[in-house]
Amino acid sequence: MMFGRGKPAPTPLDGVDVVLADLDGVVYAGPGALPHAVESLNRAADEGRRLGYITNNASRTDASVAEHLTSLGLRVAPEDVVTSPQAAMRLLADLVPAGSTLLVVGGEGLVVEVEKAGFVVTRSADDAPAAVVQGFAPEVGWQQLAEAAYALATPPEEGGIPWVATNTDWTIPQARGIAPGNGTLVSAVHTAVGRLATVAGKPERPIFDVAVARTGAQSPLFIGDRLDTDVQGARAAGMKAVHVLTGIDRPKQLLAAIPSQRPDFIVADLRQLFEPYPATIVKGTRTRVGDAVVEVDGVDLRILSAGDRQIDLLRAGAAAIWGSGRAIFGFRVPEQLYADPFRVR
Repeated sequence: MMFGRGKPAPTPLDGVDVVLADLDGVVYAGPGALPHAVESLNRAADEGRRLGYITNNASRTDASVAEHLTSLGLRVAPEDVVTSPQAAMRLLADLVPAGSTLLVVGGEGLVVEVEKAGFVVTRSADDAPAAVVQGFAPEVGWQQLAEAAYALATPPEEGGIPWVATNTDWTIPQARGIAPGNGTLVSAVHTAVGRLATVAGKPERPIFDVAVARTGAQSPLFIGDRLDTDVQGARAAGMKAVHVLTGIDRPKQLLAAIPSQRPDFIVADLRQLFEPYPATIVKGTRTRVGDAVVEVDGVDLRILSAGDRQIDLLRAGAAAIWGSGRAIFGFRVPEQLYADPFRVR
């Protein structure tokens, strides 16, 4: 497809100096790499872009994440990995005195960062911690959650201690399917104590600010698979966002995305980062992307031309709904528009 006056359409990577990627659902699901992810990211690096990795998963250290990524074929050093525990330490440095004792709910990834930041780790509310910091680890169970609830029993307005959560992702994609994430565990404590945690990871800004500071990014591009954390966080941080259909959020969620969660680019897999991204052309009630054309006709969203690429039909449908000013429940949407041949099986 051509763009403008005979010029090739730009790719999502044009003008980008730093590519920042989420991990679960973007690079891997469980221990294995997702199709086309490693070779695509290596190609981006070979073309001169710096790569960084941002993860809300607090269960592993930056070094262990880098080791995993290296085993998949990526060229990664620990300093290329920004974790939600690192962002949590950035927050806690402003909330409690240096060297304070923190009640840690989580695993090694969180404990290592707490100690690197000069804080003291405890697992008991009886040790009078200055704050609670909570992150995901597979071994987190009732005992740790109960200790957090005991430490957070006093409301903040009555002098209660700070509570920082590394992230609140509801789910984590695993090789066997979708598993509960840190958000479910934070919610359990919230239900017990009736207060909310301050969140360090996506979609909040601290983790993105750490990544920009560390990479020196001037024109970063963030790649994610979740609208409510990845895309919303990138947009709030002033970054362009790519949504890749290899993880959590599917075509239905894209069509229904609220304004703060709408990506700049939608790709089936990371190979499409290097493809010219077709322009969205709107004429009256019709929206065209590539050879796909959809039309808003009252409450009906009609497919005038499906084209030969489902990804362009999805892009056109999303653009039509997003540009209408109406939420998706204001339309009758044909099933073909949210067909999902992109799911990794």
